[in-house]
Amino acid sequence: MSERDEPSTMNGAGTRAPGEALGHAVEPDPAGRVTCERVGHVASILLDRPRERHALTSRMLIELADHLTTVEADPEVRAVVLSSTGSETFTVGGDLGSLLPLFTGARAPADSWDERLLADLSVMGKALMIDDFKKPVIAAVTGDAIGGGFELMLACDLRVVSNGGRYGLPEVRRGVVPGAGSMVRLPRQIPWAQAMELLLLGELVNADWLRDAGLVNRVVEPGAVFDVAMSLANALADNAPLSVQGCKEVALRSADVSWNGAFAIEREISARVMMSEDAREGPRAFQERRPPRFTGR
Repeated sequence: MSERDEPSTMNGAGTRAPGEALGHAVEPDPAGRVTCERVGHVASILLDRPRERHALTSRMLIELADHLTTVEADPEVRAVVLSSTGSETFTVGGDLGSLLPLFTGARAPADSWDERLLADLSVMGKALMIDDFKKPVIAAVTGDAIGGGFELMLACDLRVVSNGGRYGLPEVRRGVVPGAGSMVRLPRQIPWAQAMELLLLGELVNADWLRDAGLVNRVVEPGAVFDVAMSLANALADNAPLSVQGCKEVALRSADVSWNGAFAIEREISARVMMSEDAREGPRAFQERRPPRFTGR
């Protein structure tokens, strides 16, 4: 992961395009790649395979998992923005033409990326954030998010989408199921009937449908998606990191426990955060009428 201390430049329209927002041009790569760069306390992760609608290859899944692992362990990172280059598609999810034959044994591993993915299938869970990811992640979705792309968006905590995109899970129309987390996540994130509409009908919906269902935080023009996501990320990064991560931890851990168990988790995390240096810094800064200087300790 590379690092920059200065905010990146804007394009002529006054908004940033993914890739441009990282201060360099992202060149298309037929093999696909995932890049990561930190600006201040915000890490930006970009999917880059525009010619194939950002279909995730073995290499991209591994790089995505590795970047997420790195930023989760980096104490300087307080928020993550996940996006892709271009403006037509966020990602279509896994490259089924490549991955399915690999997983079923219909083709042999072609390179070290294939070999590593087969040797460590936990990479899939890390890339799709099925394993609990402790830091807040914001999806910056420009264009369509269909199938696996929609599932990756659902793995993020906050979502900014473009108003011209199409969204949904058409897997049941293909004879398969959306098995990258959506069958579990959707009924927990929106009302049952709306979740079943997306899962069982397999129809695509627009951004207004997602906003009305409460699945996204912002619907904006395509050219503004990345900037709005970065604005949210910077706002998150200004808050006390232990407090932010504590709130997310309670929400995740309490989702499948009893009422009393959920409150026990809340008390545990509350006590831990209240013993931190940041818990003393916040009230002190308020009394002194200055911005708090949170350190994550």
